[in-house]
Formats: sequence, structure tokens, C-alpha cells
Amino acid sequence: MKDFIWDFDGTLYDTYPGMVASFVAAFEENGIVVDSRDVYRKMRKYSVGRTFGEYFLDISAELQQKIKASYHVHENNASRNAQPFAGVEEVCQKITSSGGRNFLLTHRDRSSLKLLKKDGLFALFTGFVTSEDNFPRKPDPESLLHLCDLFSINRKEAVMIGDRVLDVEAGHNAEMQGYLFDPDNLIDESVICDKRVARISEII
Repeated sequence: MKDFIWDFDGTLYDTYPGMVASFVAAFEENGIVVDSRDVYRKMRKYSVGRTFGEYFLDISAELQQKIKASYHVHENNASRNAQPFAGVEEVCQKITSSGGRNFLLTHRDRSSLKLLKKDGLFALFTGFVTSEDNFPRKPDPESLLHLCDLFSINRKEAVMIGDRVLDVEAGHNAEMQGYLFDPDNLIDESVICDKRVARISEII
């Protein structure tokens, strides 16, 4: 592989603790108790949006907006303290040192770039797609295809890396490989991935 396209949340950075705590706090502030373990499982397997949807059943639209607003305030603060997973800097450095390239493809906004800069990782990446680029969400391949066109990526030598099935599916939908990073062996759906790893160091 020459070009490695990385998801951010739960792949490059261990942001789930802050996301889960923010989710739980937002509901509890509005008198609703939720199970943090269940929240984590849903976020990891699916998405934050789907997790909200499952907990929003029988909740008024007005209260939904209030909970979401509270979540974003909490999560914005929590994300500032997020740390990269062990091995991220070393693996990304090895990729660039051997002539490869790293790219970021995330549903998060450009706050992800601030974290990369804070931790000295930004220079290891060639290109970025964030939520502010307004591409369809993964597993739609449009954002991946945009990176391929913009940076002349050979899809036969490229891989999409993420912690959820939708990341792998996005890679396959773009006709490239898909690697699943599953550090806690939580993904039990039948997913055909080209590699499944529990540690970032196993990517290369």
C-alpha cells in the first residue's frame, strides 16, 4: 500500500471516552439516565447520529434539540483533551518515510486538524476531508473519490482505515481496500475487511 486514508474518531484519536461522557451528561442534565456502556457500543458499531436516534424515541423535538446542543458543548470541551492512539505517530511516520502518504477523512469538523497540529502530526498528512467539505457521509465513496482525483491516488495501492463497518464499506465502494481497527473486538457484524487489527502498529 502507498496511500493510507484514515478515519479520525476511534482510529487516529481515542475520542470515544469524551464523546460517551458528553452524551451521558447531556441526557442526565435533562433528567434522562442512559447506560454509558450501551452508548459506547452503539457509537462504535454505528454512528453518533444513529445513537441519538435510538435514544430519541418518544422524546419531543424540542427536548431533542436541547440535548443535542448540550452534547455539542460538552463534546467540544472534551475533544480538546483527546489523545492519539498508541502507535499513530510511528506508523504515519513510517508510511511517509517509505514514500507513502497519509490522508484524513472524517465526519468531524476542522477541530480534528487542530488536534493533529497540537500533537505534531499535521505535517505527516497530505490531504484532508472534514465535515465542513459537505460530502455525503461514509459509506458513500464520494469523499474518497474526491481525494483520489485531487491527489492522483491509485486506488489499487490505497486503503481506507477506520473503526467501524461503514469505513471499510466506504473503501470498498471506492474500489480500494478497507482495514478495520477494532481494539476491543466489538464489531461482530459480518464484515469483509482486507485486514482487521487490534493495534495501530499492525496496520503496516
